[in-house]
Amino acid sequence: MSLFTAKSLLESARIVALANSRQGYVRASRSILLEASNQAAEDESFDIFLSHSSLDTDLVLGLKTQIETMGYSIYVDFVTDNQMERSEASKETAKLLKQRMENSRCLFFATSSNSSISKWMPWECGFFDGKKPNKVAICPISMIGTAYSYHGQEYLALYPYVSKESPQGQSDEVLWINETSSKYERFDNWLLGHQPYERQR
Repeated sequence: MSLFTAKSLLESARIVALANSRQGYVRASRSILLEASNQAAEDESFDIFLSHSSLDTDLVLGLKTQIETMGYSIYVDFVTDNQMERSEASKETAKLLKQRMENSRCLFFATSSNSSISKWMPWECGFFDGKKPNKVAICPISMIGTAYSYHGQEYLALYPYVSKESPQGQSDEVLWINETSSKYERFDNWLLGHQPYERQR
C-alpha cells in the first residue's frame, strides 16, 4: 500500500486548476478552494476533518480532490468556513473548530514539511483524540516519491497512518488505516470501530 505523494497531489491540484482556468489564466489552488466553499450549517457532518498547515494549499487541494473521488466528505477549514481567521489563536476560531470536529467521524493529520510549524494542528489532534479515541490517523505526504510505510516521530507515532491501494481484483483505490506494513484495516471498517489487525504474509 502506498502513501499519498506530493507529486501525485500536486498533479491532482494542477488538473483541477486547469479545469478551472479562464482564458488561459490558471488560478491558484487557494482561489479554487475558496470559490468552491459553501458555508455549511454548524451541524453538518463530515467523514474526515483534515488537520493541515495553511501553507500547504496546493497539497490540500490535491488531497481533498483525491479523497472526495473515493466518496468521502472532507472538512477543510478555509473551504467550509472561509471567514475563519487561523493566523492567530482566538476563542471564536477554537469554538468553531471544536464544533466541526464534534461533527466529523475522524481526523486525518496531514504531515508535510510545514506541519511541524503549525499553531493549530497539535491542538486539533489532541482535542479530537480526547473526544473520539481511536479516530485519529496520520496522513503522511511523501515528499520524495512513492513510499509504502510511515514511522512517526514523537506523539505522531502514537497513531495509525493512512495509505491507499486498490483491493485485489478492483481498479478503484480505497483508503486503509495501518499500524504497521502488515497490520491494517480498511478505512470504512475502521470508522465502524474495527481496529487494524495482523495479516498473514
